[in-house]
Amino acid sequence: MRMEHPHYGFWLPPNISTHGAEIDKLISVLHWFMLVLFVGWALYLVYCLIRFRERPGHEADISGSTHFSLPKYIEIGIIIFEAVLLVFFSFPIWSKVKRDFPNEADALVVRVTAEQFAWTVHYAGKDGKFGQLKIELIDGTNPVGLDRQDPNGKDDILSPNTLNIPVNKPIIAKLTSKDVIHNFFLPVMRVKQDIIPGMTVPVWFQATQTGKFEIGCAQLCGVGHTQMRGFFNVMSQEEFETWYQEEEKSLLASSDEPLPGKPLEVAKIQTIKESK
Repeated sequence: MRMEHPHYGFWLPPNISTHGAEIDKLISVLHWFMLVLFVGWALYLVYCLIRFRERPGHEADISGSTHFSLPKYIEIGIIIFEAVLLVFFSFPIWSKVKRDFPNEADALVVRVTAEQFAWTVHYAGKDGKFGQLKIELIDGTNPVGLDRQDPNGKDDILSPNTLNIPVNKPIIAKLTSKDVIHNFFLPVMRVKQDIIPGMTVPVWFQATQTGKFEIGCAQLCGVGHTQMRGFFNVMSQEEFETWYQEEEKSLLASSDEPLPGKPLEVAKIQTIKESK
């Protein structure tokens, strides 16, 4: 699959998230502020090296008194600026991203399970209910241990290493891990969340553009960490529904139940009398 953004360029990755602009603004302000601090303190260091260098006829003042208080006032100004940035910018933005979740009834809810070194995306069926997960059912074909005998799990869809979502719809992803700490990273959505084994960590986002992108693991999780790459496809609502219906048909075809409208074919059993 060809990525539409093979590289992210010099600055930040493309943003297709509803809350990405606010995060980008905060990151830009922080970086420009740090650049000003770096240049300012570097120039001040050069000034001090020249102004207070050792030379004939000059002695160091070791009395402890100071007559030059500008650095002190600069430090106070920096502290005030950082406090304002934290309280009036960072807190509101992160509160919106981390706490103000959309209503599940209005969103697409998926479960994302991480393991060394793959992703499994679990979609509920048309009933909107997830089937039960059982550890004893986990194997190579059932990475999350989905119980297909559970009425709520018969129509669930498992998508390996691929997250398909509709555009302009809130998405709630409930993250968990089977083994070690991973990190769910969607650069274009400005989503980056640690996944802790034994915990379910929810994140939400909403895409504003269609396209094909990447899912990355941003936490060193083992020798195969670099192979833990997934695909993130943002589709139109019609394309998503078509994909979903195709997955449902594939699920029905692979199950023991007959397809709707198709009679179950039963082979004729030859009796002992007929065989004589």
